[in-house]
Formats: sequence, structure tokens, C-alpha cells
Amino acid sequence: MKQAPLVSIALCTYNGAKYLADQLDTLVNQTYKTFEIVVVDDCSTDSTVQILNDYASRYPQITVYKNESNLGFTSNFEKAVKLCNGEFIALCDQDDLWDLQKIELQVDAIKNNVFVYHDSEFIYEDGSAMNKKVSDIMNLYRGGEPEVFLFFNCVSGHSILMKKELLTDALPLKQSYFHDWWLAYVATNVGTIDFIPQCLVKYRQHDSSDTNILRQQRKNDKHKLSSVQKIERIEQWLAYCSAFPKNKDQQLIDSFYKAYKKRVQSYLSFELSALLFKYRKTIFYIRKKSKLNRLNYIYSQVWGVKTKKIFSQQ
Repeated sequence: MKQAPLVSIALCTYNGAKYLADQLDTLVNQTYKTFEIVVVDDCSTDSTVQILNDYASRYPQITVYKNESNLGFTSNFEKAVKLCNGEFIALCDQDDLWDLQKIELQVDAIKNNVFVYHDSEFIYEDGSAMNKKVSDIMNLYRGGEPEVFLFFNCVSGHSILMKKELLTDALPLKQSYFHDWWLAYVATNVGTIDFIPQCLVKYRQHDSSDTNILRQQRKNDKHKLSSVQKIERIEQWLAYCSAFPKNKDQQLIDSFYKAYKKRVQSYLSFELSALLFKYRKTIFYIRKKSKLNRLNYIYSQVWGVKTKKIFSQQ
């Protein structure tokens, strides 16, 4: 009988004591048994490390690494995945709850894809149900069209099971961007991705979290960027995508980057809107919006940063 491939669960922790034990319980009790848990703690000041050491003493699959200085989320994540030994790597947050069949189902589903992800159920900070899942607010994508991920993302890191070989193309990571979005973009350039429609994680939402998918519903959102900042950030993201050496359609990605750069430098830019309209089926695949909403979005991209700055000063 063929030996089951090793799955590495990469878990980054930082002051996560409140929910950590509940998350660890759902990891050590997975129905898929050939796994290791690689934990990298980024200088927690609460009881996170004590909890990790307690679990590591009881479960030999757990290895705990402690940083000597705080690396920040992106660098800590990169360190964790580099320490993984498995053929597959499953990404894990410190405060969610996994379905006990999550790894088993994903290993069965990955096949020839670079990674497989899944739907997730939102829960409030206290663990109560929000009666909403990721697929209620966006379309999940399967395939190998990287332009789907130029402006929008439907992949949450906690849902990813990836082949370790993806790291060769995806690393190093940029500090400025979400790692799950970048992994999706890279994976669809070097291969294909798939998803499982079943909710395999209870995805805890925190009001203060940068990664809260529902943050657009907050009041007095301190994380909200100005319209000019959003445009400049997207331009930087497109520059990053354009520089990726294995783009399937380099000319197309360059066209979007150049059009967006022109928008940053101009009062009006019709080139970007024309591109968005031409490729609207793939660019807007993730968005669960009406055709009218999509057209309004395309129209809004006509206005350049110079025009935005004039109106913002009034």
C-alpha cells in the first residue's frame, strides 16, 4: 500500500492564547494522520508559548519554534512554510476551528492542481454563528486564469492546502500584500487551483483584524484607505504581478499595469476602463455583483489620481 504523503500544517502565532487551544484540538484530531504541525511564535507576551509547549509535550507531531525578535506577520509566515517538511503544506490561523476531515478531504481533492482551497463559515469573535459563508459574498474560482486575481481575491490562507513546490515560485513574499492573494496569483500562473464547496473551517472574525473579510461592514473603520491610497496600492500590486517571471500572459498583465500607472499620473484614463470592459468576464468573476454594478465600477476607473486629489481637497 502506498504511504500517505506527509502534510505540514504551518501555524504562525502571536498573542493568540485566547483561542489557541481550541484550534489546536481541531488540528491534532484530524482524521488524516500523516501530518506534522510546524509552529513559529513571533515573540508572544501572553500565555501562547506555554499552551504550545503543553501541546508539544503531548503530541510529538508538533514542533515549536520561537523567534528571538519580532519578525512581523509576513516574515514569520515565510519562516514557517520554509520549515515545513511535507509534500503538502496546509496554512493555519491561530484562532479558527477546523473540520476534523479538512486535511483528508483536501489531500483527496488536490490531484494535479497546485493547491486546493474550500469554503468557510464565518463566526463571531465569541464563536457564535454568523449564518454566512465566504461563498455568500464572493464566487469561488477554479482554473488557471491569473487575471481573475488581478483586482480581487476569493482565497483565504486558512483554506489552502498547497504542494510545497509552489514555494519555489512564490517566495520571497512582499510585506505589503496578503500572502494568500499572492499564492493564488502565482498558482494560477504555474498551474491550476481547485476548491471544495464544503465549509471546512469556522473562520473567526475580529473587529480589529486586518484580515477580516467583512471589514467593509464595520463602523468607523480605522483601516479604511482613501480613494487615492487605494489606487496607488493597486498600482503597486499590479507592478508586483507584472514583475513575476512566469506570467502566462505577460503582455496582458503589462497592459493592465501600464494602464493603471497612467491612471495614477493622469486626470482621466480611458485605457484602463477599456481593458476592464474587454476582460470583464474574468476580471470580475469573483465579485457577486450585478452587471450594472460592474459597469459602474468600470466607469469609475476613468478618473485619474489628479482628479481625485482635486475633489478630495474640496
